[in-house]
Amino acid sequence: MDASKTDSIERAVARSGRYRWGIVSLLFMATVINYIDRQMIGVLKPTLSAELGWTETDYANVIFFFQMAYAIGYIGFGRLVDVIGARMGYAVAFVIWQLAHIAHGGAYSVTQFAMARFGLGIGEAGNFPAGIKAVTEWFPAKERAFAIGVFNAGANIGAIITPLVVPVITVAYGWRMAFVITGVASFVWLIAWLLLYRRPREHPKVSEGELAWIEQDPADPGTTIGWRRIATRRETWAFALGKFFIDPIWWFFLFWLPGYLGDRYDLDLLSFGPPLVAVYLLSDVGSVAGGWFSSRLIAGGRSVNYARKLTMLICAFAVTPIFFAQSIDNLWLAVLVIGIATAAHQAFSANLYTLPSDLFPRAAVGSVVGIGGTVGAIGGMLMAKYAGFVLDGIGSYAPLFFVAGSAYFLALLAVQLLSPRLERVPDL
Repeated sequence: MDASKTDSIERAVARSGRYRWGIVSLLFMATVINYIDRQMIGVLKPTLSAELGWTETDYANVIFFFQMAYAIGYIGFGRLVDVIGARMGYAVAFVIWQLAHIAHGGAYSVTQFAMARFGLGIGEAGNFPAGIKAVTEWFPAKERAFAIGVFNAGANIGAIITPLVVPVITVAYGWRMAFVITGVASFVWLIAWLLLYRRPREHPKVSEGELAWIEQDPADPGTTIGWRRIATRRETWAFALGKFFIDPIWWFFLFWLPGYLGDRYDLDLLSFGPPLVAVYLLSDVGSVAGGWFSSRLIAGGRSVNYARKLTMLICAFAVTPIFFAQSIDNLWLAVLVIGIATAAHQAFSANLYTLPSDLFPRAAVGSVVGIGGTVGAIGGMLMAKYAGFVLDGIGSYAPLFFVAGSAYFLALLAVQLLSPRLERVPDL
């Protein structure tokens, strides 16, 4: 599109409103809920371990079954949202994960918790395939990384809210009611989503100017793209292997960080809240900044390849101080180092999540994201088993921090080797 036409569209959008950012706010809130539900078991780990007599291996096995279900659900929902659309795909996923989340309140054994986590993993796996599909429908390529960064920041807000709210509910009503209360309250979002979400051309509140802005990229093929054609592309595996290396690190932070802070710095259910809040506030900044930085480079004339990969390289270096986290005696210095690492993860992730929409037509995006999420969840399963083995065997987090500090360089290397130019797939 020539510069004069782009300028004309930008002026039209400025006059006609920005409804698409309201869609992002819905995606943001769903991701907040997703991560509250997901992180609660990490925050409650000391309480559950004490009450139910769990070992580190027991806890790792509960997480393992969540990851297994997440792997299955991600690839399933990736395809489902391409077939039935983001609106209904998201709704189905949300109902499944909320019912499973509430079911935690009735679990008594490791097996029952594993079953509840399995259901949660199936449903929660739909969050990102549906969310990225919605962003792909509502945003031009130049804005997608920033939009994904904004709604992905909901993960950190959820992680911030959880250690502040859940311990209070637990102290007042018990941990079982904490699962029930948070699950029931979340259904308000589902009502809002079904009332407010439509595709841009079907939405009565989208003006012609904003619709022109959304549809400024070249039109995609209107036909369904076969699974085999997507799964055999090197670009699909560039994204998937990137997820394989980095997703387990985020899971590690999410599920083991509360226990680590409690053990290392002698914190309890109420006192580890502020350090976790600080870590995830930094993560939130990273999520938005990572999407903003690469989008800014593209707006300044840099190629998508340069912008995405430079941003990811900077993030990989920012994680490396995590190597020394185990040896830091000062709580708040450790929080700073870990917080920078989680911020870098989120910035890296925002750009990695944008690759499917950079490289593939809209009809394939959900499927590509689903494949990548499944491969990432398999990595998370391996990390869960490794964490349980290491912590029960030697009782040190140092090997886990070493893996965390190395993973992002491996992810970027995989992207570079499999998609050296990040060019749009020409024959789908």
